[in-house]
Amino acid sequence: MSVDFVPFEAERLLRWDGLLAAFEAGHRLPKPDIKDLFVYRGGDTILDRATWIDGLGALVKVATVVPGNVARGKPTVNGAVTLFDDVTGELTGLVDFHLVTKWKTAGDSLLAARRLARKDARRFLLVGAGKVAQSMVEAYASVFPAAEFTVWSRSRASAEAMGLPVADDLEAAVKAADVICTATMATAPLIKGDWLQPGQHLDLIGAYRPDMREVDDAAMARARVFVDARATTLHHIGELMAPLKSGAITEADVVADYYDDPAIYVRRSEDEITIAKNGGGAHLDLMTAAYIQTAWRAV
Repeated sequence: MSVDFVPFEAERLLRWDGLLAAFEAGHRLPKPDIKDLFVYRGGDTILDRATWIDGLGALVKVATVVPGNVARGKPTVNGAVTLFDDVTGELTGLVDFHLVTKWKTAGDSLLAARRLARKDARRFLLVGAGKVAQSMVEAYASVFPAAEFTVWSRSRASAEAMGLPVADDLEAAVKAADVICTATMATAPLIKGDWLQPGQHLDLIGAYRPDMREVDDAAMARARVFVDARATTLHHIGELMAPLKSGAITEADVVADYYDDPAIYVRRSEDEITIAKNGGGAHLDLMTAAYIQTAWRAV
């Protein structure tokens, strides 16, 4: 069996609507087995994610997360993505790690925003100014053509480097936004529930460990809460674990994930506040990598 080596340059073949269609199709397949392995060295993390989706294939994705790489001028996250045949388990592809991660991460939250944000959403606040925030500009604009972006970051220099209007006052920026996207490495909440306004939608991306979160208990309690997959978020990520432990929310308060009926994963009114937690499980990496591989083979 031939093995595809798919470089980052394959991005020219990809479309956001194509990826969202792949996500929708992937979630109609049987629920996958997913296993995550975390290895820590101080603030550094190795994350090994594996999954098998019956009818699509299997994937192993290994990522290293080294926050200190910012000072070195190197990517914070690096790794490798391997694809395997659904029937035989043979290796079928090595897909560029950064390409898969960019499109999986942004596409995950884009699908949530397409379902939950108000259709007239225009003012988008990016909390964080890294690679993920940059990807979200491109992704959101594909669905919300009138989108106007503002960025807030602990580092004003990194915010200014994005070439977008910069907010100095996070509270004021949150209150003024229609959609708030958090993509930080925060271990303590940045966004307070008292700041939230009727009709807002929040895409929470940054927290991926039990000791990380970006919004406080009050925010989770005020909003209707959605996740991409219960299996990879509820008992794995601080954003859910902390408010569940404190009693601010219960598991029953998590309205839906992408495996539920899409008719449930929707905004009910113009005034309600919605939160979508992006857990980015390996099943989404597989759906993304398979979409990329298909586009690559079609050339």
